[in-house]
Amino acid sequence: MTNRERVTHALRFEPVDRVPYQIDFTHNMRAAMQAYTGQADFDRDIDQAIESEYLIKPEVEVGPELFRDEFGVIWNKSGVDKDIGVIDNILLPDPEALDSFELPPVDEAYLRSRMEALMARRGNRFTIAAIGFSLFERAWTLCGMENLLCYMALEPAFVHALMERIVERNLRIIDIALDYDIDCFHFGDDWGQQKGLIMGPTHWREFIKPYLKRMYDRVHAHGKFVSQHSCGDIRPVMDDLDELGLDMYQTFQPEIYGLDYAKVLRGRIAIWGGISTQTQLPFLSPEGVSDAVRALIDAFDGTGLVAAPTHSVPGDVPPQNIIALIDALKRYSVR
Repeated sequence: MTNRERVTHALRFEPVDRVPYQIDFTHNMRAAMQAYTGQADFDRDIDQAIESEYLIKPEVEVGPELFRDEFGVIWNKSGVDKDIGVIDNILLPDPEALDSFELPPVDEAYLRSRMEALMARRGNRFTIAAIGFSLFERAWTLCGMENLLCYMALEPAFVHALMERIVERNLRIIDIALDYDIDCFHFGDDWGQQKGLIMGPTHWREFIKPYLKRMYDRVHAHGKFVSQHSCGDIRPVMDDLDELGLDMYQTFQPEIYGLDYAKVLRGRIAIWGGISTQTQLPFLSPEGVSDAVRALIDAFDGTGLVAAPTHSVPGDVPPQNIIALIDALKRYSVR
């Protein structure tokens, strides 16, 4: 089997010859591994299952460790997090500001150049086009997290109007990506916290679910899989996601769900993740990491799983544990 076939079979809960796996790294962790191994391409022998492309224009540096994204949001990366950062400005300070605010136009030529690059490097991997900060996250980066949560209760018409604009723009991007031979479209959007949803299931169903349905339906109409990222505990709406036809959920945090939750999802929603960057990789011994990988693969009984860290591996993970992770994935993935 090729990796493309492995992931496709896993998403259909069909037998695979080997559990597909994927390891992504933050900038800090990649630099640490390069220093530890003495090799710039230390990850060249990881048989990565997935090739992906996030369809957003690159940020522009506008000051020391300050970066502006294509929406006009300024990201401050002067802290520990050098990959995402924290927002430094509010573009929609009140609901009335939406009347004069325009989302950036979709740069079709640029997006097609990125899709063509994705097609050129895909090899035999499962290929994903993606929108990060796809809905809830895009909204709160524009008006502020606390503000958005208050608006859900006090200004629901504003929230719906903002979500409508965001989803219409997303659909244009999705349509461009679907012109290419991708396998899946992935949406990044954090809804969960360590226990439960940030906005609660009632507001999720009002302000998130209807717009997800439109995007999922567009992808499914072209015969492609849908993948959804959310950190945290989203069990209160997992049945809703199943109803919407979600094919793969990223990321499955074992400290939140427990490996027994695999039985709840089996035959319904496949998982991408399962190896914790919160409680396992930074703190376990290399032997403990190996045991965690084996337990994850055993819990899913060999299918319905893309084994992976629950996030791009952060810089606080000992390099020895990365070596153990790679070795364990190679060893235990074969069924």
